[in-house]
Parts: sequence; C-alpha cells; structure tokens
Amino acid sequence: IRAGHNQYPPDRGIPELRRAVAEHQDRFYGQEVDPDDVMVSTGASEAIGAAIMALVSEGQEVVVFEPYFDLYAAVIALAGGVRRAVTLRAPDYSFDETRLAATIGPMTRLILLNTPHNPTGKVFSPEELGVIARLAVEHDLLVVTDEVYEHMTYDGRPHLPIATLPGMAERTVTISSGGKSFGLTGWKVGWAHGPTEVIGAVHTVKQHLSFTSGAPFQRAMVTALGLGDDYFEGLAADLCAKRDLVSAGLTAAGLEVYDAPGTYYLTADVRRLGYDDGMDFCRELPGRCGVVAVPNRVFYDDEEAGRSIVRFAYCKRFEVLHEAMDRLAGLAA
Repeated sequence: IRAGHNQYPPDRGIPELRRAVAEHQDRFYGQEVDPDDVMVSTGASEAIGAAIMALVSEGQEVVVFEPYFDLYAAVIALAGGVRRAVTLRAPDYSFDETRLAATIGPMTRLILLNTPHNPTGKVFSPEELGVIARLAVEHDLLVVTDEVYEHMTYDGRPHLPIATLPGMAERTVTISSGGKSFGLTGWKVGWAHGPTEVIGAVHTVKQHLSFTSGAPFQRAMVTALGLGDDYFEGLAADLCAKRDLVSAGLTAAGLEVYDAPGTYYLTADVRRLGYDDGMDFCRELPGRCGVVAVPNRVFYDDEEAGRSIVRFAYCKRFEVLHEAMDRLAGLAA
C-alpha cells in the first residue's frame, strides 16, 4: 500500500501472482499450469460464481455432493441451472458410485467438487476422484473444483487435485485462495486456472462482477505462496493438534464425532445427547454453555440425511478451544 500499488491491477491479475500460482501447482502437485491460464479473483467465492455462471446455461444440471457449502446452491440458481445432489453418507462420508452415475443425465453440464470438503472435513480419496474423473470423461462433463482447504490435510491423507488425473486437465477449472491457507480471509484474493477457452469464459463473467481485485494484496500473496515447506507443514501440524483436541473434547461431552482428515471442521451426531434434530441442539447450545455450532441439515437438499449432525470449527487459538471444551464437558452430565 505504501509503495503505491493501489490502482487497478491487470484484470486477470498481476503477472507475478499468476506465475506464483502456476509455480505453486508444480511445486506441490507436479501440475503444469500456464500462467496465462490463471485468473485472479475476489476470493474463491467469486471464482466459483463466475465459473458456474459462465459454464452453465438455463436448465442445465450441476452435480454437487451434499452436504455442500451454501454458496453453491446460490450460484447455480443465479445461472438458471438445476442442482442434482449426491449424498455423502456418515460416518465416513462416502458416496455411492452407482448413485453418482445415475444422477448424470443428458442435461448434466458439470460436476462441482469440493475437496478437502466443507462442512464434513472429508478428503476425497484417489479412488473416489478416479470414479468422478471416469464419469466426467465418459459423459464429456466439465468439473469445477473448490480446493481452498488444500493445505489442511492430516493423517497421511494428502490433497490430490482432480485436474492431475488422466483426461481431466482439459475439462477442469481449479479454484483456490490465500484466505484459508494464510489466515487472510479478509483480503479476498482467490484464483482459478483451467483450459484456455474455459478460463477465458470464466474471466469474462468475473470482469462484470468485480472487474479486478485488490492490487496490494495480490503482491502480498506472491510472497505467501512462496513460503517454505516449514510454513505449510506447520500449518497442517497446528490444525491437526487442534482437531485432535476438539475431537477428544466433543467425544468426552457425549457426541459421536466423525473422522475429518481435512479442513478445520468436525462434524458430530447429537443423538447420544438426546436430540433428534441438530437445529434444536444448536439453538440451545449457546445458552447452555456459550459455545456455538452449525446444524448440518442446512447444507443438504435431503435434510433428513443431516438432521442429527452438527458442525464445529476449530480454527481458533488453543486457549479458546480449551475453554470451549471445558464448557462442553457439562453436556455429558
């Protein structure tokens, strides 16, 4: 800011950041990305919205995995698309391959993927991604993939971009941001990359949403993406320790906690505490102990599939998490 980088940057993003994104993909995933096929956006949310609005026409269908980030439903509706949900079933949040295949029809345009996954903390396995990739190639579908939690994986479950699988680079728009990886969510700097013609269409829509994005923050993000391995390893180690702390605390409080090898969310079933509906639990929880959670049913088309499940976030200081677990301990009494 003090150096004067406060005017409109190039509409696709400053060249330094587009190169940094391409170098990041090669460094972590061995993926070759042309910087000219990188587009900087006002956070990942804008890139997701621009991609859906650019690539989906009225009446075309978008396959999503539920529970899903609520933005997805909104942007599909804005595009005039039709949402088709495939349910990830607890406790491991796996999906039925036959059900996914049956969801794809003549009006299907693309699959909207999120891994690591909000709200479940799931990391899609190479085998699961292979199923999705095979169906995308077989039906000539595009894939838009939201990978903002890419550096938050644990338990030896690394993130694998679906664009690195055979036949997928030419049909995938990969989206990420610096907000989650660097704790800079308020800066709203995201990016997307994909095939030249596809990313060109996405950029055309993005131009008419925000035109361009924060110039000084883009330069800072170049530095962030170039941080050493110790930063990224430390981020994952810190969040893994916090996850384990919260998982143990929730279990001790009487909830059934589900495995979450990614993101900074944990989901838990509240029925052991006498609740049939997570909405009721979440409404009462602040008054009972001053802790908040989100009812997962709001992330589903099939609300019954998530009725008794709630989501906790653990992206807080250790002292805050310890206090929260102490407060929750009384639930089991």
